[in-house]
Amino acid sequence: GSEAAGEQGQEEEAEDRLKEHMDNLLDKSAKMRQVALQSLRLAFSSKTLSEFLLERRLTLTDSLEKCLKKGKGEEQALAGTVLTLLCLQMGSGPEGEEVFRSLKPLLVSILTDSAASPSARQSCATALGMCCYIAAADVE
Repeated sequence: GSEAAGEQGQEEEAEDRLKEHMDNLLDKSAKMRQVALQSLRLAFSSKTLSEFLLERRLTLTDSLEKCLKKGKGEEQALAGTVLTLLCLQMGSGPEGEEVFRSLKPLLVSILTDSAASPSARQSCATALGMCCYIAAADVE
């Protein structure tokens, strides 16, 4: 019994850290946002979190949109990577499609912006391709 309680406590602690990282995506400091994005990238790529993310996908999508719009270079590249991982976590259902559909125009905009950094453009191209493959319902 105490092992299960310990695991549940660890899971709650991990979810609290994820919530904190998600809150930090809206921080005024670009450095703080980048650290939050790096932490989310690590979390999303190392553990299945679809239940946790399902409830928070709209908030997270809004935060990633702000990072993509207001951020520069490294922040945009990280946001594109986190978006790709979010799409992977959401899968091919309506939730993944919704995330992709809401951010697709912004990804295309950064991808075609010659003033955007090469790393941001590359990350947005990857996000666009992966999310389209996973979550686009429209064949076109």
